[in-house]
Amino acid sequence: MALLELYTEYTRVWIPDPQNVWKSAEIVADFHVGDPHLELLLEDVTVHHYAVDSSNPKLPPLRNPDILVGENDLTALSYLHEPAVLHNLKVRFVESKIIYTYCGIILVAVNPYRQLHIYGDAVIHAYSGQNMGDMDPHIFAVAEEAYKQMARNHKNQSIIVSGESGAGKTVSARYAMRYFAVVSKSGSKTQVEDKVLASNPITEAIGNAKTTRNDNSSRFGKYTEIGFDRRNRIIGANMRTYLLEKSRVVFQAENERNYHIFYQMCSCMDLPEFKSLRLLSADRFQYTCMGGEISIEGVNDRKDMENTRRTFSMLGLKDDFQSDVFKVLAGILHLGNVEIRNVGSDKSSVSYSDPHLATFCELLGVPVDELVRWLCHRRIVLVAETVVKPVPRERAVNARDALAKQIYAHLFEFVIHKINTALKVPGKQNTFIGVLDIYGFETFDINSFEQFCINYANEKLQQQFNLHVFKLEQEEYMKEDIPWTLIDFYDNQPVIDLIEAKMGILDLLDEECLFPQGTDHNWLQKLYNYLESNPLFEKPRLSNEAFVIQHFADKVEYQCKGFLEKNRDALYEELVDTMRVSKFPLLAAFFHEEEQSTPTSKSFKVRPARPGVKAANKQLRTSVGDKFRSSLYLLMETLNATTPHYVRCIKPNDEKLPFEYDSRRVVQQLRACGVLETIHISAQSYPSRWTYIEFYSRYSILMTLQEGALNDKKQTCKTVLQRLIQDSNQYKFGRTKIFFRAGQVAYLEKLRLDRLRGACVVIQKHARGWSQRRKYRRMREAAIVLQEYIRGKRQIRKTVTAERLKQGWAALVIQTRWRGYRMRQIYQLVHLAAITIQAFTRGWIARKRYKTMMEEQKALILQKYARAWLVRRRFQTMRRLVLNVQLSYRVQQLRKKIEEQNKENRGLMERLTSLANSHSQGLERLQSLEAQLKKSANEKVSLEAREKKAKEDAALATAQLQKQNDALLREKQNLEKEYDAHTKEAKDSFDQIKRTLQEEKEKEERLRKIAENNIEIQRQDHETEVGSLKEDIRRLKEEKVSLQRQIEERGQVTSELQDQVIQLTKHVKVIPELRKDLHHLQTQRNTMDRKMKEQSEQARAKMNEITRQLLAVVEEEEVLKGFTPDDPEKIYEVEDLLTAFDGMQNATRVLENHQREQKESYESRVEGLKLKVEHLENENNQFKNLFQEKSNINESIRHEVSRLTSENSVIPELKLQVSELQRQKQELKAQTEEQTRNLAQKTEEISNVLQKKVDEERSQRRHFEQHAEELDEEKRELQERVEELEEENEHLKRQHSMESEAKTRLSQEASRLAAENMDCEEQLDKKDRLIKKLQNQIKSLETSQRAKQTSAVITPKDYLGMLECTREDEPRLIQNIILDLKPKGVVVNMIPGLPAHILFMCVRHADYLNDGAKLKSLMNAIISAVKKVILDHHKDFEILSFWLSNTYHMLNCLKQYSGEEEFMRQNTARQNKNCLQNFDLSEHRQILSDLAIHIYHQVITVMEKTLAPAIVPGMLEHESLQGISSMKPTGFRKRSNSIYEDSETYTISSILQQISLFHNTMSQHGMEQGLIRQVVKQLFFLVGATTLNNIMLRKDMCSCRKGMQIRCNISYLEEWLKEKQLQSSNAIETLRPLSQVAWLLQVNKSTDDDAKEIIATCTELNPVQIVKILNSYTPIDDFEKRVTSSFVRKVQSLLQDHDGSTQLMLDTQYRFQVTFPFCASSQALELLQVPSSLHLGFLSRI
Repeated sequence: MALLELYTEYTRVWIPDPQNVWKSAEIVADFHVGDPHLELLLEDVTVHHYAVDSSNPKLPPLRNPDILVGENDLTALSYLHEPAVLHNLKVRFVESKIIYTYCGIILVAVNPYRQLHIYGDAVIHAYSGQNMGDMDPHIFAVAEEAYKQMARNHKNQSIIVSGESGAGKTVSARYAMRYFAVVSKSGSKTQVEDKVLASNPITEAIGNAKTTRNDNSSRFGKYTEIGFDRRNRIIGANMRTYLLEKSRVVFQAENERNYHIFYQMCSCMDLPEFKSLRLLSADRFQYTCMGGEISIEGVNDRKDMENTRRTFSMLGLKDDFQSDVFKVLAGILHLGNVEIRNVGSDKSSVSYSDPHLATFCELLGVPVDELVRWLCHRRIVLVAETVVKPVPRERAVNARDALAKQIYAHLFEFVIHKINTALKVPGKQNTFIGVLDIYGFETFDINSFEQFCINYANEKLQQQFNLHVFKLEQEEYMKEDIPWTLIDFYDNQPVIDLIEAKMGILDLLDEECLFPQGTDHNWLQKLYNYLESNPLFEKPRLSNEAFVIQHFADKVEYQCKGFLEKNRDALYEELVDTMRVSKFPLLAAFFHEEEQSTPTSKSFKVRPARPGVKAANKQLRTSVGDKFRSSLYLLMETLNATTPHYVRCIKPNDEKLPFEYDSRRVVQQLRACGVLETIHISAQSYPSRWTYIEFYSRYSILMTLQEGALNDKKQTCKTVLQRLIQDSNQYKFGRTKIFFRAGQVAYLEKLRLDRLRGACVVIQKHARGWSQRRKYRRMREAAIVLQEYIRGKRQIRKTVTAERLKQGWAALVIQTRWRGYRMRQIYQLVHLAAITIQAFTRGWIARKRYKTMMEEQKALILQKYARAWLVRRRFQTMRRLVLNVQLSYRVQQLRKKIEEQNKENRGLMERLTSLANSHSQGLERLQSLEAQLKKSANEKVSLEAREKKAKEDAALATAQLQKQNDALLREKQNLEKEYDAHTKEAKDSFDQIKRTLQEEKEKEERLRKIAENNIEIQRQDHETEVGSLKEDIRRLKEEKVSLQRQIEERGQVTSELQDQVIQLTKHVKVIPELRKDLHHLQTQRNTMDRKMKEQSEQARAKMNEITRQLLAVVEEEEVLKGFTPDDPEKIYEVEDLLTAFDGMQNATRVLENHQREQKESYESRVEGLKLKVEHLENENNQFKNLFQEKSNINESIRHEVSRLTSENSVIPELKLQVSELQRQKQELKAQTEEQTRNLAQKTEEISNVLQKKVDEERSQRRHFEQHAEELDEEKRELQERVEELEEENEHLKRQHSMESEAKTRLSQEASRLAAENMDCEEQLDKKDRLIKKLQNQIKSLETSQRAKQTSAVITPKDYLGMLECTREDEPRLIQNIILDLKPKGVVVNMIPGLPAHILFMCVRHADYLNDGAKLKSLMNAIISAVKKVILDHHKDFEILSFWLSNTYHMLNCLKQYSGEEEFMRQNTARQNKNCLQNFDLSEHRQILSDLAIHIYHQVITVMEKTLAPAIVPGMLEHESLQGISSMKPTGFRKRSNSIYEDSETYTISSILQQISLFHNTMSQHGMEQGLIRQVVKQLFFLVGATTLNNIMLRKDMCSCRKGMQIRCNISYLEEWLKEKQLQSSNAIETLRPLSQVAWLLQVNKSTDDDAKEIIATCTELNPVQIVKILNSYTPIDDFEKRVTSSFVRKVQSLLQDHDGSTQLMLDTQYRFQVTFPFCASSQALELLQVPSSLHLGFLSRI
């Protein structure tokens, strides 16, 4: 779109204004090409005609839409020009009180002249790690960008801070260095960060002074390199200075001061250490009172002196060094007071009695005679002789001042050198960040050599800046694949050549300085002669003592007076020699000639942009201009080798008024600092750049329906933009962004606003039309009613007469009588019909009620029996569970007894060893006795004979055992024959049941034929019945599928249980028996068979009982007779299950014929069975755990028995018999599995029969549907029988519903049979338990035998709740229970605080033994080990949480069993007995408490680090309310290097999930609820504080819609607290400030009542925060209103009486005080067992 087309009515523009530079106006009429003027309406409602050249129209610049005003980045504005920049800065600075604004890569900082609360450590931490542009502009954002790029790219960085005096350069540089010191804390003992910051007060004291523009103006340039190591921590710093203003030492203008250090010293003149300096008040020294100002408002020089001396000490500069520095400074002050008098016209003299002269010479060790002589004389060396010539007073004063300046300059360099030395830290520097604090472009009424050098430096910096901006623009275009076109921008190389090139200004100046008689006028004439043709050099019209240079910022006129003298910086050689012979070493060192060392080469080599100009001789090299040029070249080399970052400081007004904006002063500085040049470069190409998502979100209102339906948003944006803007040159499509030329975004905003305005008009039109139509209809209806009444009255008056009234009355009487007669007749008929209907209805209701009562009675009977059966089953299950628990407990008791027996065995072995030793000694003593030896030989022979006899007896016993084994084999064969017979009988009974089922099927066929005949006479309701039948068929299919699935699941559960039983039996090794106990095995087997018979009988009786309950009183005896077998002896066989199953099937068929109306009771039973299945599954899981423990116990028993039986030689023979028994057990299991398979086959056959029935019914229903069509013709004839057919229809429904009930019963029976199958498997378990019982008997026999041999009586003891741990096992205990313990174990999580209880039981044993050394050693080891675990896993939340819980439990145990009365109130009597008896562990309790607090804070730290990245995206950036967009696209151009490729997106759900994970982990570890509530409260505070801090630093988050999003997210957090029952934690109270911020963003902010409501509601926010929110409030659309400045001032006035914090940010590092509430444990120590998985077998229970 052409730019001229935008100049339409209501469009706003900027026109020049002499007072405010630019002012706003609105176009009254559309502008057309050729119009002589543009008609405008000013803000004061006056009409202005803006003249336009018709041949070459230059129209005023357009104003940006209000939605773009106040942007964070000036380059995001649609129209980029000077008035837009000026206005945007004014809105942000004056209205929003925001001092920082981006302009591309530049940070524009406007000096507020007021202390702001935006520089605290909380703000630093908020900006740390953030991308540039994510938060509001800030000096910390620039510092973070430099730090991030240095860390990521390992490249040096520079921050260039510039601006004129008073703009805030020094403060900005100081804050940047403070940021680096905070974010890169090294933790080293050198405290290098503090030293870097400490250097600022010193350099400001000796290099800053008060000027008319600034109270703390830097009078030198400074480049500070902050070095970093490979871990990006500060390791040192180095400082370089440029062009110190030495003339300020001896001269100050009006209302200015000398350097601060002089006034600081004078303010401390009464201190003892300054007495020797003989200081006076500052107003009594010539060098400090010239400007008439000796103090600064709000500055305490005495306090600043204390700070300066403290920073000297911090840098390691001791008192001796400080004393020397102060001596030199005091000497300069006294030198300025040395009075030089005139002696004639060409002579001068100094009095020897001058006190200041004496003080100067005394302090600096200078001979008085020499100094007096050479101040007033000068030596002239001629060819033949040397002449001493007096000088007049003026030249003597100049010599004195030159000496003072030279001394101060040397002192300044010396102090900087010492600071650099102090900032050097051992270690290799990897990278650095340089902070350049340098003067900006200066132009005064009188500009001299200093301004010339300053502007020369700014020309060099501006050239480097232009090239860098151009490079970044080119990189952005290349990244987005957009064709790059050359952009014209201002190149100031000609100005630089004018100054530094050969025969340039500096070259000519150095040349003139070579001549002894050279003057400023001669040099100026050379400039006129050589540079007159240069267009950038001008000669003033009205002056012959000045010259003009056209700089990039402005024309500057320089006065040539003093140029040569300042460039020479000359000092008489005689005075230099006098200073060299000084007895004061520091002063003498200043003036000793030293060879200048060449600059040390850096780690990088960079070619300068232009080679430096080499001087022709030595004198030229020493000039000030040459030195400055060399240092400037070095600076540019450094900057070119780094990545620069720019900060431009702006001075808003000359009066230093807070938040006052002088547009003329600001625009002058914007032109001088390069901001407008950046705008110019950006405006030349495509300044506005939006992402596709932002464009789609903002301008979706301009899309058509077809465009909005496209799925590809990127293609949609292209299509829309091509339709809206025809000129494709006005925009470009990049890879991720759309680039717009200047003005196009404003045009799109205009289209959007027009569309919204048009939509509003349409809505208003329809709403007003509807309102008017409704009003019109009401008026019309009212008018019609009035017309009716009026016309009726008129008609009555016309037609009513006396005769007609009589006739009407008579007719009325007749009508009354006739109507009464008719109504009486009708009433009588209706009354009779009503009585008849009531009689039939009441009878029908009574019959229906009777049927319902009968159904309910039968249902109650069924429910009674079913519930009784369920209770019995539940009891049996519980009994089995109790038996298993008892078994495991008894096994554990046996294991403990075995452990005790092992200990006794070890004692016996030790005793036997000692006896063997004594026996060997006896044999040695009795070797000489030959008779005893012979006796021993005879005894040996007899023993061999006895042993032979014992072997024969063993052989006989073996033969006897073999015979018994053969008898068992024969008995097994008999059992197999009986099994075959029973199998045959079971098959016969199954065939009989099958025939019975066939007969029942034929009976059902007859019943169906009868039902078919009844259905043929149905008429009207048959169609609806067919639909219901179809629905029943579908439901039957679903129920069939669900039943099949349930049967499969139960079968799978059964198979899994069988597998588990098989696996368990594999682990149990059959223990061989002794010969004496072999006959007991046969007895036990007979007992087992007898028990199986009894259980089978019980099962049979139970089945009969269930059948009797199901059949109730219907044919009970006949059915039971058919189900009872003839031979009662066979019921104990396994085949009895098949018979029971067949009987249950027959019972089901009988029950189907007589109880078809009880569907609801069976459905409830199905639900009960489902619950039972779930209960059984839970029990199975418990059984698995018990079986696992039993297998471990069995394994230990096996090892023990194998050791005991190794001494018996009969074992190998008995193993064959045991293996035979095991094989028999396997055969029994095989039989059981075969029976299970038979059951599954029969179940499948029954389901097939049912499926056939369903198919037959389906064919019958299709036949019924055909008949239904033929029955439509007989509808009228069968209407009287409708009620009968309905009753028969209901009966038919019940018939068909019985099939589903049959399936339900089948599933019930299948589940019951599965349970019975489990009982069979339990029989196998009983066998295993029998084997274990035999093993226990073996052990008991062996134990008894050993007890008899040792004659030792063992008495069982109760456990005392203690664990014995020897000194040698103490390291193992600590290693296993603390160092190697993992919190994910099942055993650890079963008992909360299990490690703590185990450790405390060990502590109790040490107390019980009264062993103080052991107790102290154990407690110290525990505490040290926990500390080591916390130190090694300081980032592992799970381990930290686990040990916080255990430390808390350990602390509670020490309190609970301490014996103190306050902790024993909730103890049981046994727990009171277990209290510590001998030692007071209160000191260790305190140590544990401190350790717990440390762990708690570490837990909070880890949780905060985990949760912090999700808080801001989840609470602020994520749009939790769908359809409400709270963000507007800004078009901000982020640096490509500052953006991380982070694909993870956080939402409020992410925050809740993370907090839930923390909560679940702590709950799993058994942490006390009070402690969990404190943790949750701390986390909620972190969420609220972080979110609030981010809002305070992000203007784009301060909108009404964002407030809605925040309140929604807070509600989610409240719901989470309710769900976890943590409302009592007061965590929601920590979110009250954030909630009030959300409310403040949504409430109205216009009237006085609104202001009072804000003050009354926002009680948790301090005044600074409230005002910040109001100033930062940003409308999202043009229809929202900004907060006016008057309203903000009103709120501020109401807040004046409110006391509160002045901090803008909340301290996210704040920690609530943690308390550990005492909670007595109910765990009985004497019942606590140590799990084997902890590998603590070396601990013994006492």
